[in-house]
Amino acid sequence: HASAAGLTAAVARDGQSGMMFEAGALVMADGGTCCVDELDKLGTSYGNLLEAMEQQSVSLAKAGLVSTLQARTTVVAAANPTKGHYDRTRTVAENIKMPAPLLSRFDLIFVLLDRSDTRRDEVLTRHVMDMH
Repeated sequence: HASAAGLTAAVARDGQSGMMFEAGALVMADGGTCCVDELDKLGTSYGNLLEAMEQQSVSLAKAGLVSTLQARTTVVAAANPTKGHYDRTRTVAENIKMPAPLLSRFDLIFVLLDRSDTRRDEVLTRHVMDMH
């Protein structure tokens, strides 16, 4: 799942010079597309992702190292509702517990609903199992 360091950058030990930055997914995807699954598991570390999406860069100050790394990337993300199912009486932000400022950075938001239908689920399951 997504973590702040995994998305932006982390400090790692370099056998020769001591410490170095290790690029995260957003930095590595500079100029391309970064796909993030389980964005809802990021916890309270949304600030790093918000900065990257707003500024197209990641600012770091860790272990005596200070740098700004480019993160000019398109972000495609998936998130699950907090209670395991989507509550139509709540907003998207409430369903996935994502702050509105971060959610507003996405140009397109699709809500995929799984309507409970035991018969259809059985047919699909049988089809998938028959294919393998």
